[in-house]
Amino acid sequence: MRKIELEIVALSHSITQTHSYAVVLGEVNGLRRLPIVIGGFEAQAIAVALEKMQPSRPLTHDLMKNFMNAFNVELHEVVISNLQEGIFYSKLICSNNEETIEIDSRTSDALALAVRFGCPIYTFENILNSAGILLDDPAGKKSNKPVTPTIQEHEKGAEDDLKALNLDELQTLLQEVLEQEDYIRAIAIRDEINSRRSK
Repeated sequence: MRKIELEIVALSHSITQTHSYAVVLGEVNGLRRLPIVIGGFEAQAIAVALEKMQPSRPLTHDLMKNFMNAFNVELHEVVISNLQEGIFYSKLICSNNEETIEIDSRTSDALALAVRFGCPIYTFENILNSAGILLDDPAGKKSNKPVTPTIQEHEKGAEDDLKALNLDELQTLLQEVLEQEDYIRAIAIRDEINSRRSK
């Protein structure tokens, strides 16, 4: 299967939902986005690396990088390899002087390491098709402009009852929240659309 390269384009969290975070991956030179819900600790670990902050003591992912460097283990790439029942599975592709190995990893941990090592992130077409969100491009062109990751906070207002909306209304709402870069709500709307289409 052909691998599709992704980059981190945003890290969002909801102030009123304390454990609700999303890292948003964007297709390199493409219009698709892949939002992934992650935990607070992993969101912090990714944010620290994106912002190039230097904590006074190493975080767990910094420790892991230091450990790998000390033993000449290089992280070449991260592959988001599977999606089952809404859970993403990833692999770290590593090598030492003798061999290349694949190590299973939680996707959030894999992304935190990818940011630290500066290595590429990949996934497959079937994963983007089932969990990705396509952004509207009014010009009909793909942007080659480099993406700068953003870290956002979003207050959650009154929630729409997604079940009361039809598919067309859900698609319209999805485009509205994507324009506002509210990826937490976008994930909920995407999941509602996918659950209806699978019935």
